[in-house]
Amino acid sequence: MANKEIPYKIYLNESEMPKYWYNLRADMKNKPAPLLNPGTGKPMTAEELGGVFCEDLVKQELDNDTREYPVPQEILDFYKMYRPSPLVRAYCLEKKLNTPAKIYYKFEGNNTSGSHKLNSAIAQAYYAKKQGLKGVTTETGAGQWGTALSMACAYFDLDCKVFMVKVSYEQKPFRREVMRVYGADVTPSPSMTTQIGQKILAEHPGTTGSLGCAISEAVEVAVGTEGYRYVLGSVLNQVLLHQSVIGVETKIAMDKYGIKPDVIIGCAGGGSNLGGLIAPFMGEKLRGEADYRIVAVEPASCPSLTRGVYAYDFADTGMVCPLAKMYTLGSDFIPAPNHAGGLRYHGMSPILSQLYDDGMMEAVSVPQTRVFDAAETFARTEGILPAPESSHAICAAIDEAIKCKETGEEKTILFGLTGTGYFDLVAYQKYHDGQMDDYVPTDEELKQFRARLPKV
Repeated sequence: MANKEIPYKIYLNESEMPKYWYNLRADMKNKPAPLLNPGTGKPMTAEELGGVFCEDLVKQELDNDTREYPVPQEILDFYKMYRPSPLVRAYCLEKKLNTPAKIYYKFEGNNTSGSHKLNSAIAQAYYAKKQGLKGVTTETGAGQWGTALSMACAYFDLDCKVFMVKVSYEQKPFRREVMRVYGADVTPSPSMTTQIGQKILAEHPGTTGSLGCAISEAVEVAVGTEGYRYVLGSVLNQVLLHQSVIGVETKIAMDKYGIKPDVIIGCAGGGSNLGGLIAPFMGEKLRGEADYRIVAVEPASCPSLTRGVYAYDFADTGMVCPLAKMYTLGSDFIPAPNHAGGLRYHGMSPILSQLYDDGMMEAVSVPQTRVFDAAETFARTEGILPAPESSHAICAAIDEAIKCKETGEEKTILFGLTGTGYFDLVAYQKYHDGQMDDYVPTDEELKQFRARLPKV
């Protein structure tokens, strides 16, 4: 297959679509540290987690050993609406950059939610329905996750309550309206509808919010409402498990044409899209079967991997969630109103944090205006308007391709294009009008937040 002509877009047949999720933890020598009960300091039990999450999802969250999870048929049937998704050779971008590098991207924006988030949303809604629940609560940053979950809940006839980070609620009204089309109740966070929201607003008047704030409110409502559970769009082990369908599908497509990436790049906020894309490739690396250079790209305004500390911290600003060991800036860190709303989270997935700490992957941070420079270059060459989040990966991929031009190396670069930017036009407008800044937190600011980390 190595000499087979590679098409512009590689589509798998429906029969080639993955029938399982790959659990990366099964191949990790150093497992992610367990979630801790903030009251006792001991690992969270399945019973304790069951008060917040669905029962089957708790089992997936705690399972470090099962390598492959069969995807339930009901979820496979839903996946077939938009999967397999295309693996695209970026010929036009290569030509524009005049690079010897071969650039590929896995495009996850070909569904109404406009992102990869639907892969996990439909799974979590399925398990909620299976448990007989009435509805679920969640948070959303830029709105991709909230949109995906509202679609999934409509499909399974579940109630959906979404707390949307206030700055995104105001900047991205059309994504909010898509959620409402699918029947979701959308509240800007922090809000006056919860005790935690009231507390955060009292301590930070006029705050633009953060994912940590929105998580706290969603958990409060879930725990206090009979027949509801909380679901999360990133960070958790279970989410990376569901998103592995991206990477497994990508690897099947690449193997089909004898393609092996040298560099794999993904944007990193909480870790769902990066973890999903790299899963099978990282598995090979962990097992010693192959080697890849894996790069996480995060915003310079919220640099949890590149400038955070590896420590136990609360997953939410209200400090009601379990403690997770992760690279973190501090749970009360509220980032600047960056337009990549899906990356405005203070911490990183425990799985990715452990892999990063073990030296299995790299991380870089990039300023906002450089991200939009790259996004515009991509839009003009490849014909897709990318989401600001995915544009971080585009930026790093372009940097790698330019290095190849300078050195003459013919590397194969793979990155994840996990969302479209058609609801992010306010951000593009600010970029074009010169109203976008490149705020970067100072060392002194970050030191203050680190000083308030829980003592574990």
